[in-house]
Formats: sequence, C-alpha cells, structure tokens
Amino acid sequence: MSEDKRKSTDYAAMERPIFEAWKDAGYFQRTPGFGEHAGESYTIVIPPPNITGVLHMGHALNDTIQDACIRRARMRGFQTRWIIGTDHAGISTQTKVDKRLAEQGISRLEIGREAFIEECYKWREEYGTTIVNQIKGMGCSCDYSDEHFTLEPAYVRAVRKLFTDWYHEDIIYRGKRIVNWCPHCTTAIADDEAEYVDEAGHLWYLRYPLTEPVCGLEYLVVATTRPETMLGDTGVAVNPKDERFGHLVGKTVKLPLVDREIPIFADWHVDTEFGTGCVKVTPSHDPNDWAMGERAGLERINIFDETAHVVEGYGKFSGMDRDEAREAIVAAFEELGLLDHVEDHDHSVMTCYRCHTKLEPWESEQWFVAVDALKEPAARVVEDGSIQFHPARWKQVYLDWLANLKDWCISRQLWWGHRIPMFYCDTCGWEDASVEEIEVCPVCGAPVRQDEDVLDTWFSSQLWPFATMGWTEEGMDAPQMRDAYPTQVLSTARDIMGLWVARMVMASMYCCDETIPFDDVIIHPTVMAADGKPMSKSRGNGVDPLRLMEDYGADGMRFGLLMQVTGAQDLKFNEAKLESSRNFANKVKNASRFVLMNLEGYEPGSPEPTTPADRWIFSRLAKIVAAVDAAYDNFEFGEITRELYSFVWNEFCDWYIEFSKARLGADADPADRAVCQRNLVFVLGQILRLLHPIMPFVTEQVYGEMPKEDDAAPMLIVAAWPDAGELAAYVDEDAERAIAMVCEVVGAVRSTRARYGISPKTALPVAVKVADTADAALLIAQEHLVRQLANVEEFDVAVEASKPAESAVVLGTGLEVYIVLAGHVDFAAERARLVKERDGVAKDAAKFEKKLANPGFLAKAAPEIVEKDRAKLADLTDKLARLDAQIAELG
Repeated sequence: MSEDKRKSTDYAAMERPIFEAWKDAGYFQRTPGFGEHAGESYTIVIPPPNITGVLHMGHALNDTIQDACIRRARMRGFQTRWIIGTDHAGISTQTKVDKRLAEQGISRLEIGREAFIEECYKWREEYGTTIVNQIKGMGCSCDYSDEHFTLEPAYVRAVRKLFTDWYHEDIIYRGKRIVNWCPHCTTAIADDEAEYVDEAGHLWYLRYPLTEPVCGLEYLVVATTRPETMLGDTGVAVNPKDERFGHLVGKTVKLPLVDREIPIFADWHVDTEFGTGCVKVTPSHDPNDWAMGERAGLERINIFDETAHVVEGYGKFSGMDRDEAREAIVAAFEELGLLDHVEDHDHSVMTCYRCHTKLEPWESEQWFVAVDALKEPAARVVEDGSIQFHPARWKQVYLDWLANLKDWCISRQLWWGHRIPMFYCDTCGWEDASVEEIEVCPVCGAPVRQDEDVLDTWFSSQLWPFATMGWTEEGMDAPQMRDAYPTQVLSTARDIMGLWVARMVMASMYCCDETIPFDDVIIHPTVMAADGKPMSKSRGNGVDPLRLMEDYGADGMRFGLLMQVTGAQDLKFNEAKLESSRNFANKVKNASRFVLMNLEGYEPGSPEPTTPADRWIFSRLAKIVAAVDAAYDNFEFGEITRELYSFVWNEFCDWYIEFSKARLGADADPADRAVCQRNLVFVLGQILRLLHPIMPFVTEQVYGEMPKEDDAAPMLIVAAWPDAGELAAYVDEDAERAIAMVCEVVGAVRSTRARYGISPKTALPVAVKVADTADAALLIAQEHLVRQLANVEEFDVAVEASKPAESAVVLGTGLEVYIVLAGHVDFAAERARLVKERDGVAKDAAKFEKKLANPGFLAKAAPEIVEKDRAKLADLTDKLARLDAQIAELG
C-alpha cells in the first residue's frame, strides 16, 4: 500500500470527538442499567499495564476483546464498568529509573532510598499515563474517572493487610532457601518469572580423590555443567540401586582445590544414566542439591556474593565472577591431572525476565508464602466449573500449574514497591507485621526498623479485582463489593496464567469469603509476526498498533485483529486483514449513506417485511443475531467478526440494498417506498448495534446521522442490543430459500458476462434446473427480481430442465443455471484461446512443481521464498482447474 493511501484519512480527527462525547456523557462510569438486566452488574478489570509500558499488539488484541465484551454488556442493559489502572512494576520501573540516573552520572546508592523513590514517582508522572492515553485512542470504554494504581494509599493498605493476616496465620514465613537470584538486578526472582534459554554448553568430568583408596579405586568421577560451584560441594551422591558404588557409600572424598573432606551418600534423586552416576552436591547453589543435602544433613556453603562473585576465603578464586571462576577452576583441575574429559552438552539455563542475565540458584533468607493452604480452594472452583476457561484446554494447564506450585518467594531486594510491613526491635528482639506504621517498640519503647525488602509485584497484583472496588476500607460490605463482585470476565495472556490468574483466585478465595474473582477467563492468542516468530525489536518484525490505527483507523485495527482470532494458541499477524476491515468500515459508511440519501419523506414507524426480499433479510438478521450471541457466549471473537462481515457485506450491502433500489425510485409506489425506507432503517440500525462493540467509532458516527424514534437512545453506546428472542419471529425459511436462489442465478449470469465480456445491456436467455417443485415455485415467484438484476431475456425454471446448446453452466446449491451464449460468443475461437492460455498455465505450473520437488532447492532456499513459490503453484493450479472447466463448458 502506498504511503499516500495510508495517510489519506485522519482517523483520529474523526474518532477523538466521539470518544470525548462518550466520556463527557458519563457512559464510561458505572451505567445505570435497563431492561431485563437492569439490576445486574457486569464488571471487567483490565490487566494493569506497567507504568513503563507502551501499547503493543498483545495489548491491542486484549483491549479490543475486553471492550467488545463491556460494550455489548452495556447495550444489553447491565450496570457496566471497566476498571482501569496501572501497575508500579517494581523491578521494571526500578531498572528504568536506575538507567536514567546512570545517564546523569547518579547512582541510587548515592542519593538514598527516599530520594530514589521520589525519582520513581517522577517517572510515573512523566510516563505512567502513556499507555492509558494510547488505550483511549483505541476507543476503549474504561472508567477513566476512577483510575487506580497499585501504589495508591488504599491499595498499599490492602497489600499490608493481606501480608499481616497471612503472617499471623503462618501462611507467610521467613526462611533460608534456595532462590533464583539475579546478580544484575540483585534480587530474588520467582520461579514463574524465570525464562529458559537453550544453551550449547559442556559437561565436565572431574576427578574427586577418595580420602582413602577403596578396593584399588583412588577417585570418583563426577559430571557437572557448573564446575565453578564445586567450591561449595559438601557431598557426592549416588543412587541406592547403583551396584557400582554401593561399597563406597559412607566413605569420603577430598574435595580438590579446597581440601574439604566430604561424604559419599545415597539418594534416590540421582539419575544413574546421567554422567557417571556420581553427582557432586552443592546445597547452596542448586535446589535439587538443597533437597538432597537436607535429607543427608549436609553443610550448606554459599560461595557467591549477591553479584555472583566468589566470596573471600577461596584464594585466587575469590573476587572472580562465575565465568572467570569456571575457566580458572577447570584450568586448575587440568593442571592437577583431575580433569577427566569434557563433552558437548546442550541444556536450558534460567535467565532473568527483565535483564536476561543468567540466574544463580542462591541460598538466601527470604519471605515465602506457604501455598498448600491456598491451592485447594483455587483448584476446586475451576474443577467444579465456577470459573470457566476459554478455550477450555487452559483449564487443565491451570490445574497442573497449581498442582506443581511450590512455596512462593515474595521478597525482592528492591527499593521501588510495597515495602514489607515487618517491624523489628533490635533492643529487645520484638518483631511483628502491621498494617499501621510502627515507630517504637510496643514492648520496650525503643525505636524500631522496618524490613528493607519490598514485595514481589505479583503479590500486590493478586488483589487487583477487589482492592480496586472498595475492599480495603469496608471488606465485603463495601457497596461495590456487595453489588458488583465477582467480576464477570478476565481476558489475559497465557504467560501470566500462573503468575497472576491463579494468584488472584487464591487471594480472592481467602480475602473475599471464598468468593471467586471472576466467572470467565479468556486466554487470548499470542500475536506473532507474519513469519510465526515472536515480535521483537531485535528481529525487526514488530508491528506498532499506533501506526496501524493511523493507517486503518481504530475500527479497522480492532475488527481486523479479531478476524484473525481462532482457537489456535498463536496468531500470525496478517496486516491485509486490517486493510480489508478498513474497507469493510467504508462499505458500512457507503451503505449507510445510500440509505440516508433515500429517506426523503421518511416517516418513522414499525418495520414491516412485506416482500420476500424483506422477509429474507429479516430472517437472516434474526439468525445472525442468534449466531453472534452464541459466539459471544463462547468468546469466539473471530467467529463474531466473520459472521458479521459476511452478513453485512454480502447480504445487506450487495443484495438487500440492490433489491431496494427499484422500490425507492421516484416512480415507485409511495406506500411500498415508505415500507422499504422503514425496513432499511431498522435493519441498518440493528447492524450498527451488532458492529458497535468491535467498530465503535464508525457505527456511532452513522447512528448520529440516522433518523430516530422519540424514545431512542441518545448515542449508540447505550442503545439496546438486538433481541434475538423478538427477532426469531421473523425467521422465514421459504423466503431465505427463494432469495438465496435469486442471488445464485443473478450471480451466475453476472459472472458469465464478466468471463466472456458480454455487456450488461445485452439480454440473455436463462434456464434453471431446480431440485423440486417447491423450489421451482419459489424461484418463479421472484422472476421479477431476476429480470431486474440480471437483464434476462427468457427465464425458464423446471425440475427437468436440460442444458441448451451453446450455453454456460454454473452450479449452485440444489440448482443448475444455464446461460445461453449463442450469437454472443464465437465458441471455436474462444475454445482455441482458452486452450492456448491453458497450455501456458500448465507449463508454468510444471516448472514450479519441479522446483518444489527438488530437495536441494528446499534445503537451501529461504523459507519465505519456498512459501512464495508454493502460493504461486497453488494459484496456477486453481487457474488451471478453472480453465479446464471453461473448456469443458464450451464442449
């Protein structure tokens, strides 16, 4: 697409006033409700974006899904509210602010904690509303009048209350455990936040001399991927079933380089097939080794400091980072003749999700949540269907995650975040958790200090559904909690289903009298690049939603994104879908313009489907509303857009408007013209309602220009959703069959004219073979429509109709259409032309078939080239089939 064509429309100029009108009218706040759902609430909480974030394709898709749900609920009469807010994003924000200060030559350690936190708040002031403003640009109908933040005072109090309650119930405890430690961010990272990266590494086989030889054996060989941690080894483990080493259990080895005597012991965790079957055990630097060490009563030795440098006491190795220590230790083993051999070994390593530094399993004193007491209720409400997942397969993923969940490390060695509300008296030893600030010890009166660490961001985020609804102040008696909790829908990405979704369920079951936080969880697909790879700056395959809205409008982007949603886990982004959606929005505007231009003398009144064409479009409307409702109930957003696109474009715009033109002419019957006008206004009004949740701007714009009854909604955003129950009375199968046949016959004549270059002004004889007499009667009754739209000279319909000489045949559903071409086409010349064209296409197809059957080409060519050639072959094959059909048609 050319740049000029992309920029030809200033979509924002049209969209912004409409958005402001919605907001100024108060429609984004809790709506009062109407109709049968007037007393029911419908609430969504947005997954709070980070204050460091900008709109990306995942946000664009997810926010479109949420807005579609909330807008439809608002139109159905529910008391709706979409709660918006942002997350303080502890480690992410601290990293950004650290970087900005470093660019100014300032360190947070120099300015101190309070000044650094002030800098973080400045960052929030400067960047925290960026993504919220971008969400506004999408047209999302969130309640912007009551925006929340995970460090606002009420939210802080809620977090402190939960920590204090769990601490007093022994659900939160402090202890020394192995954690995933980021040496760059110098903080613990939860298991779920670690990212796994495949690495081409090595397996080093090291000789550990026995303290005393056993049966002539002088050393054991252990295999390890991390020779640098051997400085902290306190044991060597073998499997109890391994007969090779049974006689060595209870003996000791002398750990090289540090001369530490460590035991050989048996543990069932050892894999006899890995390496030599002997495993070095470093309890402070491996979670599995920690568990074995606990069972065997081994000493724990931490050899690294918080930046992963070897601590004092290890001679020349002290002060080295992990990589330097590895190289030096391997060299030392080789020098001593203790390096047996080295093998290539590919394995996965854990990295920090923020800075991508390799994580270090590191013994550290941290705060933990004992999850066993919380897991059972959170699993039960999903198992019994109280919470439903969409697609349903994510239910088992959720349950498996819970089943494997270990105690959760919630403390982070950061400054920005919810400071842990633990207070300590160094004078008398008193300590306790408290919601309120404590300055002096309640026992001895001495000054107290607060814990230096902050809480994991997910600890605070788990309170999001209820901490944003007044729970902090009044608990379940808060008006919002009483009237609007639980929320109805949560839409989110799969990568935080455990980190966030499960924890919200656990927290809500505990804090909210065993009330679930939401009824339905939508796990939307991940938006991938067109090549199927994750979008990223480094790959250069990312797409900016802001640019897409400039090019296609918010409506085009929203509709085009949802059109690509299927039940698949990933969505390969196809920008062409957005272009077709923008064209669809233009089609709606053009169709609306036609209707509005033909309303001279219009008088409001009830719709009245009097003609078969009326009854057909009303019947199709009734069915499409029922289909869209069913798709919404199942959260099948791709299905919704595809159904609407087909109905609006193909049936309403291309056919019903065409059928209506003769009835709107100057010489038309005035009474029928009035009926036709009212029917057009009614059907178009229902279409605008159906499209509005996904394409809010263009539909609202058209609605504002439509004639309205006195009691009509002032804006489309609060107009009533189409009532499938009421519309069901319009279902008319005979009318649908009759007009479907008219469309097929007219379409067949038009396509034949186009294929053979015959002018629309030339009348053509047509015969139709139908399946039964009922179809014949229905089609004959609509002969006037066929003649009006297809310029038919003779029109014969019969069950036993046969193909006339020199005629084209087009197959339809339950019918065959014969278009007589005698006198209009030189069959011999046409056949010769088609045969020549077919031979050329067949020759080209053969070249591509040969090329794609060549293993050498497939092995060397870039994947996109191969795909392009396959697409070309598919096009040629299709063209070949169509040419063969035309040649056969000519006899």
